[in-house]
Amino acid sequence: MDEVILARHGESELSIVGTVNGDPAVACALTAIGEQQARRLGERIGDVEIDLCVTSEFERVRQTADLALAGSEVPRLVLPELNDVRFGSFEGDTLADYREWAAANEPTVEAPGGGESRSGTVARYVCAYRRILERPEALVLVVTHGLPIRYVLNALEYTDPAPLVEQVAYAEPFRLTAGELEEAVTLLERWAATPLWR
Repeated sequence: MDEVILARHGESELSIVGTVNGDPAVACALTAIGEQQARRLGERIGDVEIDLCVTSEFERVRQTADLALAGSEVPRLVLPELNDVRFGSFEGDTLADYREWAAANEPTVEAPGGGESRSGTVARYVCAYRRILERPEALVLVVTHGLPIRYVLNALEYTDPAPLVEQVAYAEPFRLTAGELEEAVTLLERWAATPLWR
């Protein structure tokens, strides 16, 4: 891989009402606005030759990729490691409730009800990005969720993961070199080995 374009999915039926969904089996399509955002993403990257599109397992993510790449024959790869946070008992609740819990607990604490820790989530994202970095394709489009993108963008500014982070805009492309992604992933990997909120 030489370059990567990272993009969050478009606005979804659950994100618009502030509900968390970390279970890919739960149906959650894009809203009409989300579909427009996905098509606009396609227009913004339309002059770029994409060799591979990587997505998570979630409907809203795959739908965004389908709309953005409509009419093209770009190969796909689904990486479960890019899935959204497993929220446990917070599944279906508000994002505000989950964020309050995350801010009150250390990053190694797993969300109640079978959820995952934030440090575990970061480690999972590191694995996904390592697999992407190893790909032979020159330019890879990664359509995923806001958190794995935000962690990479923050790492490029030498900012460690935090329980509360700025949201990533829907269907906004962020183009990075392999070297930039490698640098960010290395920093995230280092943090995940000794996780601590600062």
